[in-house]
Parts: sequence; C-alpha cells; structure tokens
Amino acid sequence: MPTYVYETIPSSPSEESVRFEIKQSMNDAPLENHPETGQPVRRIISGGYGFSVAGSSASAPVPTASEGGCCGSSCGCSHN
Repeated sequence: MPTYVYETIPSSPSEESVRFEIKQSMNDAPLENHPETGQPVRRIISGGYGFSVAGSSASAPVPTASEGGCCGSSCGCSHN
C-alpha cells in the first residue's frame, strides 16, 4: 500500500501547516481532514522516490534504443 504525504491547511496566516504521512490504498479517496484533529488537509504531490550515492554527482546512464530505451525513436527525447 502506498504512503501519501498530507499537510494541514492553516486557518490563519500565523498558523504553521503540519505534514504527516498515511498509508492508503490507491483506490481510497484523498483525505479531507486530519484523522486526529479534524483540521482540513491537502495531499502533497511529490516527485517520487529516487536514490543518491554519497559523494557522487553522477546520474544513471540513459539506455539506448538497442538496450530497450526510447532513444532513436520518435518519442522526442534528446538523449542520443
């Protein structure tokens, strides 16, 4: 089951929002209220999971068309 990130919607400019995570089925409707406080919430859309190696700035290689990648087709990618 995926874990979703939500944050409370502040009722005044001086109030801080609070972020929390909750496991939900992909078929469940997004939460409208915090499960404990009842405060209105919104789901936070994130970029998904990734990984990095400490001390490295190298990125993963992009597969070529012969390796099953999209390069060389009409997908519009700029990797050659």
